[in-house]
Amino acid sequence: MSAPGIVVHRNADVLAKAVAARIITRLVDAQSAKGSASLVLTGGTVGIATLAAIAATPARDAVDWRRLDIWWGDERFLPSGDKERNETGAREALLDHVDVDPARVHVMRGPDSGMTAEESAESYAAELRAAARPEDHGPVPGFDVMLLGMGPDAHVASLFPGLPALYDTRPVVAVHGSPKPPPTRISLTLPAIRAAREVWVVAAGEEKAGAVHLALSESGPVQVPAAGARGRQRTLFLLDRAAAGKIPPGLGRLASP
Repeated sequence: MSAPGIVVHRNADVLAKAVAARIITRLVDAQSAKGSASLVLTGGTVGIATLAAIAATPARDAVDWRRLDIWWGDERFLPSGDKERNETGAREALLDHVDVDPARVHVMRGPDSGMTAEESAESYAAELRAAARPEDHGPVPGFDVMLLGMGPDAHVASLFPGLPALYDTRPVVAVHGSPKPPPTRISLTLPAIRAAREVWVVAAGEEKAGAVHLALSESGPVQVPAAGARGRQRTLFLLDRAAAGKIPPGLGRLASP
């Protein structure tokens, strides 16, 4: 796994716009190199603000949206169209405004599909397995970029401290008893997260500062899940100044005055 790099931006608004610019550049580079690209989305305030920033910039047209696979790191197990679903927020912020190929938007199914949470997780794992190539060396594609938000408890995706999902070696699991509503979710596991070429943990706000500090320390991922979120080639913690408030001085690179 790669060692994390740290980039600090002035505030949450600048952070979202800067991450949007990074995503566009990374996707264009990936498509130029191999014809297509893959992006794993996250929810949360900054995650959705980042997608809205992509939609708002003319630079979005540099991406060939028809040659992009969209995945999710986790999803709330709620019916399609529910306002609390990460998918709903992503569609409203970005996907409804660009020419994506519907067949390449890989949604985690909700209860309206007729599936249980376990069946939904197994179905998503099968979809990931079908998309993996021999060079990925496993049951999950080597995603070009995986976006992850992080909670004040240092959770990423729907991997909360101490829950059984953190021990699971399957790519996708059903999560029950989430400390944040709704209690049932679908989530990629740490092995699936670590299959990504690049993992970007995006966090803003003073309430995240303690979690950021722990995630960049020697903490174990069972109690600090974000400490286990690492990419194969690159890991970035993209933060605003408030979220970076407890990391050692000089560790982060200030990206904006």
